[in-house]
Amino acid sequence: MTHKVRVAVAGAMGRMGSVARAALQQSGEYLCGLARTPDPQQNIFDNLDVVFAQKPDVLLDLTTQPASYDISRAAVANGLPVVIGASGWSDAQRGALERIAEERKVGALIVPNFSLGAILMMRFAQEAARFFPAAEIIELHRASKKDKPSGTALETAARIERAGGRAPEIHSVRLPGLLAHQEVLFGGEGELLSIRHDSLSHLSFVAGMLAAVRAVVHLRGLSIGLERVLDEPESGVPA
Repeated sequence: MTHKVRVAVAGAMGRMGSVARAALQQSGEYLCGLARTPDPQQNIFDNLDVVFAQKPDVLLDLTTQPASYDISRAAVANGLPVVIGASGWSDAQRGALERIAEERKVGALIVPNFSLGAILMMRFAQEAARFFPAAEIIELHRASKKDKPSGTALETAARIERAGGRAPEIHSVRLPGLLAHQEVLFGGEGELLSIRHDSLSHLSFVAGMLAAVRAVVHLRGLSIGLERVLDEPESGVPA
């Protein structure tokens, strides 16, 4: 990485936002934050226009819907690249954001899962679907997660179908004690292939978040998924 980006974090006081702030502060890339309750000592504001006035290079949106759509759309409309970690974006919302990003010639990146291991899990599942067309997905998350199925499960299912597999049924589990887990089961004659990933700590998302905010400034238009940026030299992820 030759240039450090200056990152504004929306949802800066939340669970993921706090992890992101700590990581960006350590790397020297944290600029400011947006939250319902301001914190001047942490450079956190409760007004999006004030955040824009700080002149960030990237907005990292870690809020939830419907705020995520409004915040990200406003950022892109202001010519600010945005990385979006929120789930629950509809096709219509994605389409609207894509049009604005293309008009403003800035990058917008929606990331269903920042974990590098989860990205590999989806990639392996897509490859396996070429040989095992019958599959089902079990996704397990914390009890407070609002969307069901998860964005990762939906993306995995879409990849399986693109590879020629049948549309897999998705089983969603929401329980205390879980964080983010997914298993993809492929059935064949006399055999079973299981591909599983477990995020045991929010720290598992840090490398992906840093890669995304560093790469999105070089993108144009809307992109979906962390794989879009992993091979960028600016990502900081070892090849």
